[in-house]
Amino acid sequence: MRPLLAALLASAALTGCAHNGAAPAGGRRAYTIPHVLRIATVENVSTLNTHLSTQAIVSAMSELTAAWLVRTSTRGAPIPELATAIPTKANGGISAGGKTITYHLRRGVVWSDGAPFNADDVVFSTKIILNPANNEGSRAGWDDIARIEEPDKYTVVYRLRRPYGGFVYQYFSTASNPSVLPKHLLGNLANINEAPYNSLPVGIGPFKYERWKRSDYIEMVANPRYFRGPPRLARVIVKVVPDRNSALSELQTHEIDFWAVPPSYYERARRISGITVVKQPGSGFLHIDLNVAHLALADVNVRRALRLAIDRQTLNHKIGDDLGVVQDDMVSPGNPAFDSRVPTAPFDLAAANRALDRAGWKRGPDGIRRKGAMRLALLFATPIGSPDYDQRTELIRGWFAQIGAELDVKRYTAPQMFAAAQDGGILSGGNFDLATFIYSGDPEGDVSDYYSCREVPPNGQNVSRYCNQRVDAAMRAFEMLYTFRERRPYEDFIQEQLARDVPTIVLDIVPSIFAYNADLRGFHPGSGGAFDNFLNVDI
Repeated sequence: MRPLLAALLASAALTGCAHNGAAPAGGRRAYTIPHVLRIATVENVSTLNTHLSTQAIVSAMSELTAAWLVRTSTRGAPIPELATAIPTKANGGISAGGKTITYHLRRGVVWSDGAPFNADDVVFSTKIILNPANNEGSRAGWDDIARIEEPDKYTVVYRLRRPYGGFVYQYFSTASNPSVLPKHLLGNLANINEAPYNSLPVGIGPFKYERWKRSDYIEMVANPRYFRGPPRLARVIVKVVPDRNSALSELQTHEIDFWAVPPSYYERARRISGITVVKQPGSGFLHIDLNVAHLALADVNVRRALRLAIDRQTLNHKIGDDLGVVQDDMVSPGNPAFDSRVPTAPFDLAAANRALDRAGWKRGPDGIRRKGAMRLALLFATPIGSPDYDQRTELIRGWFAQIGAELDVKRYTAPQMFAAAQDGGILSGGNFDLATFIYSGDPEGDVSDYYSCREVPPNGQNVSRYCNQRVDAAMRAFEMLYTFRERRPYEDFIQEQLARDVPTIVLDIVPSIFAYNADLRGFHPGSGGAFDNFLNVDI
């Protein structure tokens, strides 16, 4: 906590701070540092390169610093950034057969180190993703590229093996993970996995990285070379705090200015003097992934029984302040792709016990069910430093005990949980039976990144190892279509079948909640990303 305050003193001239807002509880006066925004995160970070991380905080910081062809509007619609227009059939950006995508790029744009940006960088970055030597989080959609052409320095043409409707959000968009990388800094490397660049990436955003003190803070400063003009904020500092209670405490004492608040902290954040709290519908889903590669969970009857044994309404009420939407569909009701016909399984311990009885799982002398040599003892991976996750886990442990299932809970840091399989990541490595965290939602309702057969690690993010060939065929058909009307039947089938197969227990659709000092101005969080529209934000 204190090393960051020391850095603030050194870099932001605290003696010039001004009083803003009312005094917080306890009589302390609320101070902010003019034009310096201090953000709290409980996620520790292992890399700042968007190609190598799926962490939410890295994605958020990259909205401010990285190079993107496409950003998203406050309503989640794609808007051109380094591209001059969103490719469509009407403007000629998509060919009649849907297998050629053409991007025209902005001229006169430079990287934050002053080097010119052009099509060389986009072609290079695409090849980085397709290179199997790089530890990319996913190559979904990218593997549809047959070849990439560069007719001139400001035009990029993708020749696809088949039409791919998800390209708008997948190809270098803030709604996805990989950003455009600078060829002039990385072009001579065999792979990017251990590049020094990953510690302080160079990008094309309103801010640029200045320093990273690991496990402590990350500091960004205004990028004077940003082609849209410099931002109003001079600095953005992301402070790593040990847990959510600490983040709430520092919000109350105004040692931080901004925090993306979990639902369980919503009411407490609202009671802090001098803090504004904004809540809006979210697209992410809090869930439990079930590792279907493990024998006990390969049985769909076991997975369904576990879902029946979780009182999700109680979890949402006691821990989530009734702010989430309890459902079995992982697509948010606010998404046009949402299938309202997907039923929500009830909480029914008796039905869960009957299902396990029918599936041949018998209670042993210790009350834990067995089937042959298998014992229904499940390793449950959960994030460390999150009391709300701990509370949720203990309630689930109690309900599972009533159906003869035992939980062995292991808590991990974010880098441990989300590292690539090659780096020993818990999820990608399959070292769990159950794992709980939040997945971000896709603007078009595409869930293939999480449930496609081809996305099983190390190839992607399907950490549940779920593979249903009929669902996979529907996902492939869905991806080849460019209009919502054409996609609708496939989307409905996918969502309904996933709810039946239960590779994931959806706990609830999570709202987006932001708490920040009342003197923060110009902040308009979007459904695509909170930091996508940050040029005019100031404090």
